[in-house]
Amino acid sequence: MQRTLLRRSHAFKNCDHEFFTSGFARFIATSCRAVVLPRFGGPEMLQLRSDVEVPQLKPSEVLVRARAVSVNPLDTRMRSGYGRSIFEPHLPLILGRDISGEVAAVGTSVRSFSVGQEVFGALHPTAVRGTYADYAVLSEDELAPKPPSLTHVEASAIPFAALTAWRALKSTARITEGHRLLVVGGGGAVGLAAIQLAAAARCQVTTTCGSRSIDRVRKAGAEQAVDYITEDIELAIKGKFDAVLDTIGGPETERIGIKFLKRGGHYMTLQGEAASLTDRYGLAAGIPIATAILLKKQIQYRYSHGIEYWWTYMRADSDGLDEIRRLSEDGKLKIPVEKTFPITQVREAHEAKDKKKIPGKVVLELD
Repeated sequence: MQRTLLRRSHAFKNCDHEFFTSGFARFIATSCRAVVLPRFGGPEMLQLRSDVEVPQLKPSEVLVRARAVSVNPLDTRMRSGYGRSIFEPHLPLILGRDISGEVAAVGTSVRSFSVGQEVFGALHPTAVRGTYADYAVLSEDELAPKPPSLTHVEASAIPFAALTAWRALKSTARITEGHRLLVVGGGGAVGLAAIQLAAAARCQVTTTCGSRSIDRVRKAGAEQAVDYITEDIELAIKGKFDAVLDTIGGPETERIGIKFLKRGGHYMTLQGEAASLTDRYGLAAGIPIATAILLKKQIQYRYSHGIEYWWTYMRADSDGLDEIRRLSEDGKLKIPVEKTFPITQVREAHEAKDKKKIPGKVVLELD
C-alpha cells in the first residue's frame, strides 16, 4: 500500500479512495481503473477494469495520475501478439507508453519532481505495466515537466515518438548543423519528430511521404518532400546524405536508403528483426540469431558501402526528453493529434487504428 502527502484542492476519482476536498490529504491508492490485455488478439481483447492494483513505488519511481495517453503503433502490435516471447509470461498486460498527467507520489530518492507537478514522458518499449490506467508508474528519468503551453492531450502525443527519433539522430548518427538527413516515411509521428529535431539542429532534411502529408512535413522543416506514390524517389532525390532514418523498413526502402548515404553515413531502421525472431524461435535462440543477422549486415554494409547500419529503438534518456521538452515549449516540436477517445472507448480507438480509419495520432483521455 502506497502512502504519501499530497497538496490538492479537489478529489481524484476512479480509485478506491479519494483526496479530501481541501488542505493536506493522506492518499492511499490501492487500486484504480486500467485497460488490461488478458491475452493477445483484436481490440475486443482489451478490458477496462476498475480494480487493478496500484504497485508500490521503488525509490527512483514516480506515480503519475494520467490525464492523457497516446495510442502508438507498438500498442496495437503488442495487443496482436508482437513481442509474444517477451510479454506472454507477464499476461495480463497493461498497454501504453506515452503519458501526460500530474505527480501523485514520488519514491524516496526522487528529487526532480514534486507532488501535484504536471509531467509528461514515456515508458521503455518492454515495460509490462503501461500507461492505459488512472495511475502509471515511471522512473524519474522517464519523465520531464510538461510544457505549460501544451494541453495534456498535446503533450501525451510527443514523448515516445520523439525519443525514438532523438535516439536515432542524436545518439546514433550524432547529427550536427549542416548535415543532410533523409527520412523515409516522414508523415508518421516518428518521422515528423525526426524532421523537427533535425531542422532545430539546422540540418538539411529531405523526406518521403504520402500526398496527404506533403504540407505537414514541409511545415515541420523538410526542405524537400517527395510523394512516394506519384514520384520516382530515386530520380526525385539528389545528392548524398549523412544519415537515413527509415521508419518504414523492408528490402526496398533499405536498398534506397543505403544508396543515398555518403561513406561514413548512418542507416537506421525502426523495423529491426529482434522481436520477430524471438517470437519465431524463442528468447534462447531468437536473440543470438537476431544478433548474428545484425552483425552480418553491419559488416556487409561497412565493407561494401562504407556505412554504418543500425536497428534503432526508443530508449529513455533524460537529456533527450529535456531537449524535447524545450523544443515543444518553444513551438518547434509538435505531433498533431487527429482524434481523441475517452479511455472507456479504448476498443474503438484500437479498431480505428487497425482499420486505418484514422491515419494520424490518437489519444485516450482520462477524467
